[in-house]
Amino acid sequence: MTASRTYAIRVSVKTRYLQEQSDPGASRYAFAYTIDIRNEGDMAAQLIDRQWTITDGNGKVQTVDGPGVVGEQPIIQPGKSHTYSSGCLLETPVGTMHGSYGMRAEDQHEFRAPIPLFRLAKPNALN
Repeated sequence: MTASRTYAIRVSVKTRYLQEQSDPGASRYAFAYTIDIRNEGDMAAQLIDRQWTITDGNGKVQTVDGPGVVGEQPIIQPGKSHTYSSGCLLETPVGTMHGSYGMRAEDQHEFRAPIPLFRLAKPNALN
């Protein structure tokens, strides 16, 4: 009897508005986000690619996909995490992002790890 494998990646996000890089008069709102990707499975997994859906306050949707994250394809051991920061420009003071990471476990099983929807918002923009 073979033991079943667990493929479990938990993604958490922290965001912040970058006032110094934003220009509301030119409809330019800059945001930074820090992603923590934690391997809660029972074997190492490599992050292969990413897919993002970015929606601004006007409903304009951008999709972004490509290999790795910030030029890396990290291997994340069980119980460990990989953290990185990146950024996004929007034409509105609020928006959302969500997506998924393509992962490959050490047994070569490929799976997608969901990135939950998170909000990008200039402070006090939602009052």
